Amino acid sequence: MIFIKKTFAKYKTLIIMFLFIPFLTGCFQTNMKQFEKNTPQLDLFNFFKGDTIAYGIFEDRFGNLKRQFRVNIKGEVNNQLLILDEDFLYDDGEKAKRIWNIKKITDENKNISYVGEADDVEGIASGSISGNALNWSYDIFLNIKGSNIKVHFNDWIYQQSDNVAINRAYVSKFGINIGSVTLVFLRGKTAESIGPLNLKNW
Repeated sequence: MIFIKKTFAKYKTLIIMFLFIPFLTGCFQTNMKQFEKNTPQLDLFNFFKGDTIAYGIFEDRFGNLKRQFRVNIKGEVNNQLLILDEDFLYDDGEKAKRIWNIKKITDENKNISYVGEADDVEGIASGSISGNALNWSYDIFLNIKGSNIKVHFNDWIYQQSDNVAINRAYVSKFGINIGSVTLVFLRGKTAESIGPLNLKNW
């Protein structure tokens, strides 16, 4: 009996962690149907066609601001393919580029879904739209303290008006939340009045 108590005490933290993981991952499961009547209806290709700018922040799981960044995005639509060329500048001076190739898929019931690829994304990103909302998930390699760490992004984009959308992304590893990213996308005349953003210096 003493041995059992000692063994339980030793692994108590580990047991609690594994019991808690389903709760953490369950927080991210949202029924897409709740957005279907929301307007304006998000058309991913039309929204990101042309020039878009974005301002973003990364917060850790405690809500502490860790990084700020801004992005210039050029979108090109070719039939069922959207190419997004993204240039980033972070507040510590780091620069980065990501090019997304996103394909639109329409099934026999006219339901639309999306799959996408980028160099720093492992495998295929996938997502779907309902109303004004896009849910988009993928595994990506991030440079964290000099090491490339694979994390999971559960991305939500909510279109607010013709030229404004808000992106909220939940970042996790092994199913445990490690932080979140918030971006504001501006396009059309709204973007033209501000951008393109200066990506030479913060």
